[in-house]
Amino acid sequence: MEKSLDLINARIRDGNARVVTADEMPAIVDELGEEGALEEVDVVTTGTFGAMCSSGAFFNFGHADPPIRMERVWLNDVEAYAGLAAVDAYLGATQEADSPDRVYGGAHVLEELVGGGTVELRATSHGTDCYPRRSITTELLLEDMNQAVMVNPRNSYQCYDAATNTTDRTLYTYMGSLLPRCGNVSYSGAGTLSPLANDPGFRVIGSGVPIFLAGGEGMVVGEGTQHSAGGGFGTLMVTGDMKQMRQEFLRAAVMNGYGVTLYVGVGVPIPVLDTGIVRSTAVRDEDLLTEVIDYGTPRRDRPSLATVSYADLKSGAIELGGETVRTSSLSSYRRARAVAQELKGWIEEGKMELALPTRRIDPTKRVKPMRETAITPRVRDIMNRQVISITEDEEIRVAAKRLLKDETNHLPVLDGNGTLVGIITTYDVSKAVVTDGRLRQVKDIMTRKVIKTTPDEPVDIAAQKLERNNISALPVVDTTNRVVGILSAIDLGKLFGGRRRR
Repeated sequence: MEKSLDLINARIRDGNARVVTADEMPAIVDELGEEGALEEVDVVTTGTFGAMCSSGAFFNFGHADPPIRMERVWLNDVEAYAGLAAVDAYLGATQEADSPDRVYGGAHVLEELVGGGTVELRATSHGTDCYPRRSITTELLLEDMNQAVMVNPRNSYQCYDAATNTTDRTLYTYMGSLLPRCGNVSYSGAGTLSPLANDPGFRVIGSGVPIFLAGGEGMVVGEGTQHSAGGGFGTLMVTGDMKQMRQEFLRAAVMNGYGVTLYVGVGVPIPVLDTGIVRSTAVRDEDLLTEVIDYGTPRRDRPSLATVSYADLKSGAIELGGETVRTSSLSSYRRARAVAQELKGWIEEGKMELALPTRRIDPTKRVKPMRETAITPRVRDIMNRQVISITEDEEIRVAAKRLLKDETNHLPVLDGNGTLVGIITTYDVSKAVVTDGRLRQVKDIMTRKVIKTTPDEPVDIAAQKLERNNISALPVVDTTNRVVGILSAIDLGKLFGGRRRR
C-alpha cells in the first residue's frame, strides 16, 4: 500500500488527516505494524529546539530622506553586513556588539525584534551624488522593516557529537562548559523528535518543503552548510518571515567563555507515503547513536571516547572509561515537543499543507576539510631538541649549577625510567635558597603538574598554553611521556620573524 501526497493534502483540507508527533509513532507501529500504521497515520511532525549559531536575517530598512547608501550598519551596536544594496543588511546571530561592557550580539537583536522591542539603527556612508547622506541614526520596530527574512545557513543537525574534556582544566565551548578529566558530557538534539532523524535518506525533506520556523511558517531552502549526511551529519538551510515568529521559539543565549548563539525552534512535517517512511519515523532514542568526542584535543579530528545512544544520554549518566559520568542536554526536549505539537495543530486545523521537495538533498554527501595552502607549523619545526634535564632525586645545588652552566631557565625533571614527572625553573631554585636547607632534593621544589606539548601540536596551540598559564617554556613529550625537546617563548620568535615554511 502507498498513499499519495494529494490524498494526504485532501484529508488536511477536509480536517480528516491523522497527525501524530514523532515520539508517538514508535508505539503506533508496535501496535498496528507497519502496514497498519501506514493506513492509520497521514503525517508525522518533528521538532527540535537548540543552539543554532549559523542563523541570521536579511533586512530592508526602506529609504531615508535624503537617501543614504549604507556602507556600515549597526543594530544596537552589533554590526551587520551591508555589502548588499543601499538599505539592505544581513545580521548574523553570533556577531558581537562593539561595546565591551557586556556580551551581547546579533541573536539578542533578533530576539528583541521578534519580541516587539525597538532597536537602534546606525549607519554611515561616504556619500554619492545619488545617495548624498553620510550618516543616519534612528529607532526601528520589526513592523517598520519592509522585509525581515530569516535565512539560517545551517540548522537542525541530523546528529551531533556529544562532548567531554580529558584535560585538567575546564573548557568553555559552544557545547557548554566541559569539566576537567571527563567530569561531564554535554550533548544536543531532540533524539527521536529530531527532523532529520526521521528522514535520514532525505526522501521527503528538501528544497521547498514547508516547515515550522521559530513560531512561523518557513521553508527548507536546501542542504545546509557543512551538510555531511553520508556521515550522519546532514543539515538544512531554512528561511522564514520574522514578522510571523514568536519569542518563545527564538531565544538568544551566551555560552560562557565562547560567545553568543541563538536557540531556534525547527519542525518539519513528514508525509507518511509508504512503509519505508513508516519505518524511518518509528525511530527510537535507542536507535540513534553518536560519538562522545574529546574536546580537550584542539584539532579538527578529535578522538572518540565512546559510542552511545540518545537513550543513554537522556538517562542522565553514561559509562566512560570505567567511570559513571553525568550527561546534560544543551537543547530543550520540552520545547522541541512544543514545536512538534504546535505543528501538529497547524496541520489538523488545515493551516499548512505538505509538499514534496522541488530539489532533493544528497543523502550521501560528505563535508570536506579546508584546503590549506600554507603549511601549519608544528612544535617539532621550532623546538629545541637539545634538552637539559635532571632527575627528581638529585640535589637542588646540582640543579642550580646545571641551570647556570647551560644558560637555561627550565629543567624538565625525569624519574628513574626517564619519563617526565615535573619541571623546575631558576625561580624555584631561588625560593629554595631562603629555606635554610630544609629543601634539599629536586622533587621537593619541582612543579608536578607540568604543562606540556607534543611534536605534532600546532605552534599556535602551544603558544596559547604559554600565554594562558603565564609560563615561558613547554617540555615536548612523545606518546610515552619521554621528553624529546623543549619549546620556549624565544623559539616562537622564529615564526614571528617570518620564518614560516610554505
